[in-house]
Amino acid sequence: MRTLRGWASRFVGLFKQRYRYKDMAEEFESHLQMQIADNLRSGMTPEQAKREAVLKAGGLAGATEAYHDRSTIPFLEHVVSELRFTVRQLVKRPGYSLTAVFVLPVGMTASAAIFAFVDAALIQPIPYREPARLVELAETSDPLAIANLSYQDFNDWKRSQTVLEFVDAFSGAGFLMSTRSGAQPVIGGRVSAGFFRTLGVSPVLGRTFTRNEDIPGSPRVVLLSYSLWQDKFGGSKNILGQRVLLSGNAYSVIGVLPPTFHFAPLGSADLWTTINPKDSSCEQRRSCHDLFAVARLKGGVSPQRALSNLSAIAKRLEQQYPDSNRGRGVSVIPLSEAIVGKIRPVLLVLMSGAALLLLIAYVNVAGLILARSEGRRREIAVRGALGASMPRLTMQFATEAFVIVAASSVAALVLAHWGTQALKTLIPADMLPEMPFVLNVALNTRVIAFELALAAMAVVVFTATALFHFSFSDMGKGLAEGSRGSAGKGWRRVGARLVVVELATAMVLLVGASLFGKSLYQLLHVELGFRPDHLATTEVGAPDNNYGKDEQSIALGRDILTKVEAIPGVQSAALTTERPASFNGNTDWIRFVGKPYDGKHIEVNERDVSGKYFQTIGAKLLRGRYFTDDEDKSKPEVVIINNTLARKYFPGEDPIGHQIGDTKLSPKSIKTIIGVVDDIREGELDSDIWPAEYHPFNQDPSDYFFVLARTSQEPQAVLPDLRRAIQRLHGDIGVRDEATMEALINNSETASLHRSSAMLVGAFAAAALLLGIVGLYGVIAYSVSQRTREIGVRMALGAEHRSVYRLILREAGTLAVLGIAIGAVAAIAAAMFARKVLFGVSSWDPQSLIAVAVLLGFASLVASFVPARRAASVNPIEALRAE
Repeated sequence: MRTLRGWASRFVGLFKQRYRYKDMAEEFESHLQMQIADNLRSGMTPEQAKREAVLKAGGLAGATEAYHDRSTIPFLEHVVSELRFTVRQLVKRPGYSLTAVFVLPVGMTASAAIFAFVDAALIQPIPYREPARLVELAETSDPLAIANLSYQDFNDWKRSQTVLEFVDAFSGAGFLMSTRSGAQPVIGGRVSAGFFRTLGVSPVLGRTFTRNEDIPGSPRVVLLSYSLWQDKFGGSKNILGQRVLLSGNAYSVIGVLPPTFHFAPLGSADLWTTINPKDSSCEQRRSCHDLFAVARLKGGVSPQRALSNLSAIAKRLEQQYPDSNRGRGVSVIPLSEAIVGKIRPVLLVLMSGAALLLLIAYVNVAGLILARSEGRRREIAVRGALGASMPRLTMQFATEAFVIVAASSVAALVLAHWGTQALKTLIPADMLPEMPFVLNVALNTRVIAFELALAAMAVVVFTATALFHFSFSDMGKGLAEGSRGSAGKGWRRVGARLVVVELATAMVLLVGASLFGKSLYQLLHVELGFRPDHLATTEVGAPDNNYGKDEQSIALGRDILTKVEAIPGVQSAALTTERPASFNGNTDWIRFVGKPYDGKHIEVNERDVSGKYFQTIGAKLLRGRYFTDDEDKSKPEVVIINNTLARKYFPGEDPIGHQIGDTKLSPKSIKTIIGVVDDIREGELDSDIWPAEYHPFNQDPSDYFFVLARTSQEPQAVLPDLRRAIQRLHGDIGVRDEATMEALINNSETASLHRSSAMLVGAFAAAALLLGIVGLYGVIAYSVSQRTREIGVRMALGAEHRSVYRLILREAGTLAVLGIAIGAVAAIAAAMFARKVLFGVSSWDPQSLIAVAVLLGFASLVASFVPARRAASVNPIEALRAE
């Protein structure tokens, strides 16, 4: 303890030396005077008395040194001394200091902000118990790598598997919740009873589902999300046991889920009910697929082993049920991968771009340090000649790097906090439920540790840069060169190499920005097969108990179309069970009458649409005719197909008049093809066009559908009237998700990811271009300033101004050409790495490469012109006189 107090006293002594030395001097002087007085009383002369007293005390210098060693820590004192010296030097050179502190945070901020998203999405575990053991289960089919699972297959998997501790099914669902103000559409989830046990989630109020609450005949129960509980029920704890009317059926509330609970595969579910096969005809058929499953692996079981076990079961089911299960495989992926799989490649690309920008920032500051070191060559040489050791010089360089990096890191953390908040705004609000990890994006301890690691690396790089430079310098030559002020050739070589690295990196980022920009353009201008302009849309839901019969749904649809078409500004209206440009799914298995059939599933998109649907969305009819409004169940079944289906299954023949049906060609399923429409992009913007069939809504009605209205004015202005017209028609109808078709396309997940990537990589590229050009300008300008005598001699010997221009511009041009050439090769390799997130653009894009090379070359020319002009204006006499 005494030793610890001693070290603490020494540490405090570092900051109180001035006062302690003053007290020590006063005490020393007091003792000296007392000794002199004693000597005088013993008969000595004043001179003898003072001399003897000083000799006996040992002198102030020796006492001070002894006192200093006892009252401080020499190493820390050297550090504090170096800090004070460094700060004074940086304050004397504000241009150098401010430039370094401005440049470095640019790269550090971008890296920290993007890493915050990488940390939230890819590093932090998903918020469930033992998340590494959770997997998502699905089926596979010929067109789909991940396909829905049928309820009957799920039960067979659950009974036969040997590798899963728990396995539960889930699917999305829409409900109409009855409120005082009318029916309100809510998004929900349907799950098997053990779903929340599998995830390891406990409610904040009440309980979750029990084992028997997902069997036919069990009471209807519901779990509320925390937000719905607060918004609609005021957070009342008396909610337990209350009855809620959902789509005409009464459910008893049994619990409330935690506020932090999110299940990304189902988005923003407001409530949760159990899967009850009695309520859905789909779950009573093995051929109907509407579920996914989540499972918890047994201890020590890998996803690969689970896949092997379930695949054997799927193979057996395929043999047992060849009609419904032919070609149905199994998909087993970690649940975390299911949640972040789409955004992972985007984040990795953005992190790579941020790393390149950080590299440019490091190189730029390293160049500044080299330039400053070159100016200090004489100072360092003198210090070395006077005996300064390499460790002492290393400490000085490291201290200067530390001060610069520390100031930059503080600025970078502040800017990164703002940057993460700004990046969140790039994500559309309706996408956030599918990306719950965004809620965890913050400057947490991992992000700060990452930033500190970047800072430590920067200190090491900048210190090593200065040491590397002087380790190859001759101290005697440094004294000589310092007197003349001429530039060392070594510095020019190293500085030139740094500029080449900067320009090459800038080339990579600029080419990346060009590719992402073109990819976004191609995506937003992809052929849709319809006109999204002046198209308003909304989703409508009606309770089954009032509109579940075909004639009720048909009457509802006709009433809605009549009301919507009466709205001022609406030219035509239509119904569809799925909006175009949404997703490839909701498929049908078909077979062609009179054509050979090998048993393989022919899977096509299936949409039920009203008579004016194709005219309303602006689709093109290639052959045949459209539906008519009177084609209902009393008329022969008809169907319209898209051009992809016609080309694939009716090559070289007219499909009009041919018939299609289900896989067994049951009489009720037979439909006659009456028309072929040009391909409509039903799936996401970057997805393939699938074969599609369109049924008349009046022959296959539904009480959940979308309304589309073609307007003569801006569609945004029609949306409120669209909602009001439908709600006035029937009070128990729910209306939600009003939007223009253009907004839906522009804010889709695919478009948003591409747009964010293009914007961020573009910002990185702009910063890289600026830093690269500044770096080139700095090297050329410093080279010119140090070659003043050489240029003066050339001009004194008759060199013309244009020859001086050529000399400087040739030096800059050589660096630019090397940087562009190396960067072009690296850009092609980087584009190959990012090809998964590009659309409609090849990684080898000559237009992008040429355009960026021209831009970077022109910018380099402009940056080097100013130093060249300064060199050409040198006065030979003044240059020689200055030397």
